[in-house]
Amino acid sequence: MKKIKEEHLKEIVTLETKLNKLFGDIGVLETQKHVTLHTAATVNKDLEDLKTVLEKEYGKVHINLETGEYTNIEEDE
Repeated sequence: MKKIKEEHLKEIVTLETKLNKLFGDIGVLETQKHVTLHTAATVNKDLEDLKTVLEKEYGKVHINLETGEYTNIEEDE
């Protein structure tokens, strides 16, 4: 049976191993991305729910997030 040179075999095995590790890393990153996107969607929904509560209590306002002060938003009629 014919064989490739040992140095070529080592090189191809090394490169295949690196590539497989990179594919594994990509899988981990994609999983982290999915979890992060899901968490962001949940936080965004919580924020929208809070805005609804605040609008019921204060009306349509712009809130300064540093001071807590707010100004009314005048709607164009």
